[in-house]
Amino acid sequence: SSGINAECPLRPGLDPAGLGVSQYSDTELQSHFDTFFEDVFVEVEDKYGEIDEMNVCDNLGDHLMGNVYIKFVKESSAKPCVEALNNRWYNGAPIKAELSPVTDFREACCRQYEMGECTRAGFCNFMHLKPISKDLRRKLYGRKMKEMRRSPSVMSDASSSAEKKKKKKKKKHKANHKLSGRLYM
Repeated sequence: SSGINAECPLRPGLDPAGLGVSQYSDTELQSHFDTFFEDVFVEVEDKYGEIDEMNVCDNLGDHLMGNVYIKFVKESSAKPCVEALNNRWYNGAPIKAELSPVTDFREACCRQYEMGECTRAGFCNFMHLKPISKDLRRKLYGRKMKEMRRSPSVMSDASSSAEKKKKKKKKKHKANHKLSGRLYM
């Protein structure tokens, strides 16, 4: 698994350059963000492999601002993606990507933020994730569920099912990596 780190300055209350009050409504900002998210998700998944999870930080601190983290289903997808992205530019700035041993994004997220109680606001050192719209979530992640429902089950009994789940979980844990780099919009 792996992740991308990207700077996406489309935040409520800020203009696209990250300065002052935005001329855009929250709905317009969400639409722009969803477009950015879908573009990155689809291109990376189509070129490098199936994405298990993708997150974009909404923090304001320089070390987290707009970072995008992508967790691939297969570890082997991470390295070619990092190598290719390090030779790319986004909106006039180079993308800087790297592998990282992050295995569980939930552990890096601010639980207080998720509950609406973080007192450090955007300068918290834990990840504040910018949510995508429910429709986009269904579109991007729902297609995997459709594919899984279409594939025939090869499991013959409950014990083999449990064993396969255990092996898959162990393999998935071992395979987690993060790509990190900045994408300037």
